[in-house]
Amino acid sequence: MRLILYSKPGCHLCEGLQEKLEQISSLDLQLEIRDITSRDDWFQAYQYEIPVLFLAGSTPDAAPTPIPRPSPRASVAQLEQMLQKYLTEAAKNETK
Repeated sequence: MRLILYSKPGCHLCEGLQEKLEQISSLDLQLEIRDITSRDDWFQAYQYEIPVLFLAGSTPDAAPTPIPRPSPRASVAQLEQMLQKYLTEAAKNETK
């Protein structure tokens, strides 16, 4: 599962989510961190929303699927369960 996390330096919510994502060992996660301060279009789109998490498409031309922001109080196990749900849904949508 390839995830895209839109973040910026110094964002404690972003850092907390990143740390939890990195602790998940039961899912094969590839985490791409995108610093919104590095591109104006990302900054304009996400400056008030970060952290923003997407499930990347299975092909380069497939649109990423937004994943609702988990609560900062969610445990690693709860985050893992939520991601498993989205992975299952994405797999179902690809077979349609």
